[in-house]
Amino acid sequence: MDIDYAIRKDEPPKIIETSTPDQVGLYEKWERSNHLLVMFIKTKISTAIRASVEQYSNVRELLKAIDAQFVISDKALVSTLVMQFSSIKLTGIRGVHDHIMRMRDIAAQLKVLEVEMSETFLVHYILCTLP
Repeated sequence: MDIDYAIRKDEPPKIIETSTPDQVGLYEKWERSNHLLVMFIKTKISTAIRASVEQYSNVRELLKAIDAQFVISDKALVSTLVMQFSSIKLTGIRGVHDHIMRMRDIAAQLKVLEVEMSETFLVHYILCTLP
């Protein structure tokens, strides 16, 4: 069975009295795939997200709604990482190497979230955070 059929193909026309056996079979195949995917996805997502996407019965719409939830989460994560990056200071306990690596790690996380800093800026900013 093509479990991902409902993701790959558009929903066929609903079954009516004049539908051919091929059309009926195609719709039933799509409907079964859609139902299984929606059930599977809803069991695997966190309860915090599940409550906001419970009303969706079409797998494509469900995936779009979940994607929209993560766009909001990404914006919050970017804000948190920028605040961490701009407020981090060297502490004598960790050492210079750990300080530099921590700042580079935050910069790498920001790059994944499409907030890029040039290497030159990064070097100068890190040097400015040193005592």
